[in-house]
Amino acid sequence: MALSAKLELRQSQSLVMTPQLMQAIKLLQLGSLDLVAYVEAELERNPLLDRDEGEERRADREAPDGGGAAEAGTAPEAPAGPDGPGSGDGEPSADWAEPSFETATAMSERLDTDMTNVFPDDAAGGERPLDPGLMVGDSWAGSGARSGPGGDDEYNLEAFVAAETSLADHLAEQLALAVTDPVRRLIGHYLIDAVDEAGYLRTDLDSVAEKLGCPVALVEEVLAVLQGFDPSGVCARDLRECLAIQLRERDRYDPAMRKLIENIELLARRDFAQLRKLCAVDDEDLVEMIGEIKALDPKPGNRFGSAPVQPVVPDVIVRAGPDGGWLIELNTETLPRVLVNQTYYATVAKGAKGEKDKQYLSDCLQSANWLVKSLDQRAKTIIKVASEIVRQQDAFLAYGVQHLRPLNLRMIADAIGMHESTVSRVTSNKYMATSRGIFEFKYFFTSSIASSEGGEAHSSESVRHRIKDMIDAEAPNDILSDDTIVKLLREAGIDIARRTVAKYREAMNIPSSVQRRREKSLG
Repeated sequence: MALSAKLELRQSQSLVMTPQLMQAIKLLQLGSLDLVAYVEAELERNPLLDRDEGEERRADREAPDGGGAAEAGTAPEAPAGPDGPGSGDGEPSADWAEPSFETATAMSERLDTDMTNVFPDDAAGGERPLDPGLMVGDSWAGSGARSGPGGDDEYNLEAFVAAETSLADHLAEQLALAVTDPVRRLIGHYLIDAVDEAGYLRTDLDSVAEKLGCPVALVEEVLAVLQGFDPSGVCARDLRECLAIQLRERDRYDPAMRKLIENIELLARRDFAQLRKLCAVDDEDLVEMIGEIKALDPKPGNRFGSAPVQPVVPDVIVRAGPDGGWLIELNTETLPRVLVNQTYYATVAKGAKGEKDKQYLSDCLQSANWLVKSLDQRAKTIIKVASEIVRQQDAFLAYGVQHLRPLNLRMIADAIGMHESTVSRVTSNKYMATSRGIFEFKYFFTSSIASSEGGEAHSSESVRHRIKDMIDAEAPNDILSDDTIVKLLREAGIDIARRTVAKYREAMNIPSSVQRRREKSLG
């Protein structure tokens, strides 16, 4: 076989994952908090990006010829492609292409670049005179305590709020009063550091004694002191010990209660007959003992310095319209607004001499423009997906979870002309505020359960809700088994298997019919 060199011309199409396309895809799947953090990092990295500070400040930034800056967070310049972000040729459009250095130089010549009137004393090389108001005795006037957007008359009240006391600090304060021996105090501080947020000691006493080089008996003595601290039940090593400490303080840790605590797993399984036998009590005494246990705190440390709960901020707000439809709008509070400062670019480009400087400015401008376009595409894609979800789940918004329809990503993608992966990214970490509460986008996507009568399929979420309603409404003398629930659902036109009912029931933390019968008979 002879080898020879030849030329061939082939035409093919391929999708190239450019950095700009990767950025658009990344922004699409970010939640509101992650998006804000990403934009903040870009603001620090790119000198041509500015935060939108309002119309008044924006007017000051604009060039005399109306050049100014391009804005993100408002209406996109052009509709998104059928595949969302990244559709098209992957290159910037002509209406926002970066200007050449010759154009930038011409722009800078029309700008007033004389900055001597801003800091005249600095330009002259001298020191700026101090404000006479800062020379008086209240030298803290220029500190953060009096700083604020409104001037010196506004105080930052949050700076004067006392910090929340943590569980470790609360225990350390009691240790300082209860223990004077420095060795025992050292052991006590080591044990306090091993207590988790719930108030439980998460370490082995033998390892503590080995690390500190002291007898295990001494560590146990210090632990006994810590277990007498407030809150009651703190520094316990498991749930049994936590409940026992609280019962001892209430003088209710008698032999019957001790047997109940030692067999707490039987109480979790609601095996009341076995508990009555072990504790040697009747039904009335067992009910009273269980009531006392329910009044205890299984996690005594949670009341101190727990991690703050981050509220969910919706990305889309849905309201009822005057014509009976639904009004869908983006939550502008979650959208970071940035500007591309063309004026600053023109000013800096005038003094760029080397090729590296010119290339750096060109890269910064292109990156800034792509960020603006990606944010606009992200906003428009989210509103498009949210609008279709509302259209598909109109009955849920109007009548409740019983009318939630089966829905998957492909149905939304086909309806709005986007790829299924794009819809999947949009529905990640996004929330929708409706008249029925705040729901994650993925909540509206549920599997379908066939109808026994050959009609429209039922949503798994609506079936799960119906099962919960049936169990909540059952009478104490008529507990519904899983087989009975299956029979009732099939009579209602829902074709469902018994194992599916059991799976839904366990997912909602509902005990079995045997356990519910024991609990309600005891009650």
